[in-house]
Amino acid sequence: MNNIGNLNNQNILLLQGPMGNFFKRLDKVFRKRGAKTYKIAFNAADWFFSNKDNVISYKGTPKFWQKFITSFFNEYKIDKIFLFGDCRFYQRIAIKTANSLGIEVFVFEEGYVRPNYITLEKYGVNDNSRLPRLSKFYEQLPIEKTKEALDMKNSLFLMITSATIYYLIANTFKFLYPHYIHHRDFSAVKEALYGIKSFMRKILYTLKDKPCNKLLKTKLSKKYFFIPLQANDDAQIRKHSSFRNMREFIEVVLNSFAHCADKDCFIVFKHHPLDRGKVNYTNFINALSEELGIKERVITLYELYIPNALKNARGTVTINSTVGLSSLYHGTPTIVLGKAIYDIKGLTCKRETLDDFWKNQTTPNKDLFKKFIKFLIKNSQINSSFYGKMGDLEKL
Repeated sequence: MNNIGNLNNQNILLLQGPMGNFFKRLDKVFRKRGAKTYKIAFNAADWFFSNKDNVISYKGTPKFWQKFITSFFNEYKIDKIFLFGDCRFYQRIAIKTANSLGIEVFVFEEGYVRPNYITLEKYGVNDNSRLPRLSKFYEQLPIEKTKEALDMKNSLFLMITSATIYYLIANTFKFLYPHYIHHRDFSAVKEALYGIKSFMRKILYTLKDKPCNKLLKTKLSKKYFFIPLQANDDAQIRKHSSFRNMREFIEVVLNSFAHCADKDCFIVFKHHPLDRGKVNYTNFINALSEELGIKERVITLYELYIPNALKNARGTVTINSTVGLSSLYHGTPTIVLGKAIYDIKGLTCKRETLDDFWKNQTTPNKDLFKKFIKFLIKNSQINSSFYGKMGDLEKL
């Protein structure tokens, strides 16, 4: 984990965190360490999930956010800022301004290594991370055993409940924060419908996809390429790749597969769980596959045990999903079409084109991966959970 330094007598700003009580609990940890903390609320839900005695609401327009945050930093003499994600509108401007004023920036994100880890990096995460990208850096490191992470009791129920309450409060009291802009669709009604549809699809596809899951471990083992689809509104796609959306990615992959892969190979797409109630690419994939004459070799799934899919795949194609990191863990050749912290020569098929990848895959170097993952965990991961135990954060 990055060393966040001394907290005593430090002025700390908590910007927007994960939906729920995580930043509220973190605030209490910082206060116990002697810090003076502040929180900015952009909507009623941000205010609700705060400690109330240190929260300041921003109700201005996006146009005046930079002026406001600059004044805030100076007035309250902020030393450090903590936030979740670094690609959203308010976060991007806050980070840029903080950097210009010499204020330390710490960014939380979902764990690169899952489960039982969350990410915390100084400066930025994902492609904005300062982690080294050269294989030579990791080759010189010793191979050390990684300490096993403790179970943080991550609760899916708490995550869903927190998101539901967040959307409900923010939408109900939207009139109090009329200028707030969210990084994705912000309708509570739509989110509720998505949730219902997701639940129904999970039941349906768990049964429907079961036979295909068995085939991947038997008849199709090492005869297919695995394509984990990312959430359609994932900032990783928009900010850290040349793709505008998942449909564009699917088109590129299928066209390349149709023209360059061996005729006895299959391709397996898996929908992202966060898209289960929102987007179904099956008809789109089927139509394009039929047009390309490869429909019999294309499989589209929702419910799939990813470790088995990775272990039995000939290769994995991703934009920059953390599934790519899991693919390397299982020793499966992996190609990255966007920008990712693990896209390193010796780990991924970095020097190959997608057209070449179907016939020539390079297996990740096991020793290099062990060194990389050890460094990654030590310098960016915390044994903690946004919707479970605080774990190592209690020891700050």
